[in-house]
Amino acid sequence: MSDKKSYSNLKATLAIAKASFTSIIRSPSAVVFSLAFPLIFIVVFANIGDKAVAVDVGIAKTCDTNNPIYDSLKNSKVVHFITDQSTADMNENLSKGSIDVILDIRKNNDHWDFDPLNPGPQKPQYTLNVTYTKASQKGGIFRSVLGVTLMNNNRAMIAKALGSNFKMPVAIETHEATISGRKYNYIDFLLPGMLGFSLLSSGVFGTAFVFLSLRITLVIKRFFATPVKKYSIVLGEAIARLIFSWIGALFIILVGHFFFGFTLIHGVVTVINMLILSAIGLIVFMGFGFIISGLAKNESSVPPIANVITLPQFLLSGTFFSTAAFPGWLQHLSDILPLTYLNIAMRHVAFEGASLFDVTHQLLILGVWFLVVYGVAVKTFRWE
Repeated sequence: MSDKKSYSNLKATLAIAKASFTSIIRSPSAVVFSLAFPLIFIVVFANIGDKAVAVDVGIAKTCDTNNPIYDSLKNSKVVHFITDQSTADMNENLSKGSIDVILDIRKNNDHWDFDPLNPGPQKPQYTLNVTYTKASQKGGIFRSVLGVTLMNNNRAMIAKALGSNFKMPVAIETHEATISGRKYNYIDFLLPGMLGFSLLSSGVFGTAFVFLSLRITLVIKRFFATPVKKYSIVLGEAIARLIFSWIGALFIILVGHFFFGFTLIHGVVTVINMLILSAIGLIVFMGFGFIISGLAKNESSVPPIANVITLPQFLLSGTFFSTAAFPGWLQHLSDILPLTYLNIAMRHVAFEGASLFDVTHQLLILGVWFLVVYGVAVKTFRWE
């Protein structure tokens, strides 16, 4: 009589994980949402950087460009000169708000002679004609830059006229200091948000579509005719999605670090901590996918339900921009969402060098979400 080998649910779990992983990497939508979209956003937004607040200044055809005022403004990182448009086009674009300001600097022909013994009206060396538009909100930024530029140039001109030994009287004395510290680049804010974007997309959409498809095609029902346990099905899918997400997260982190200067304060240790946070976030987000797969009647009903869960988090959880710019009531809503706390924890770990023990508050909130989401999933999830 031959010995029968006992059935191994561990092998069944690993087999399901392998099959599920193969299915994921062959799915174009999984690759697009988990890898392509985050990388595209990183490349686009990381290259924009501070240029997002640039003021477009049209330079009039009659503008004198050989003077220190023009040179100072041209060297400003905030000011972007436009010189290739006709006068008519420039005026039309100014009225539309696609140009923020039109600048015309005129040099006065009469010699500028400042006489401290005769402080009467003096004819300025340059006259600036600045035209703003109500169609743009950036005029105030240029007004501030222009004010500082004119103050510095006026001071330099007066000092030159009076001689190098003359010291102008000071009404207010200012002492300034700059401390050393790590430079916080936009990529340090953006990349953790893109990781959260990838994890949320993979956890919600991927899980919902997979389990709904398995139920509709009666694959799960066939599993029940075998010794495979229910937990093996769920665990196998979770392992496959976790491995795929780790590969994607590691790829995004390395691309961000080596090509865009993303800060990894403790190197490999920081990467490991970020991968652990990625696993925690993915597990929480998969719970939403289980809920959706239980509520959805067919595959076409998955995207509307999933978007109700994912879009508010993409927009309100500090994924692309800081929530500090939100009004108070919107910040309170942002403080409820799980992706907010994953993003915060990721940024603390990456840039500040925090350990997982330093982000226990964020992990506690994610733990509460885990209990709530899977409590609902148990009630709504259907095997058949």
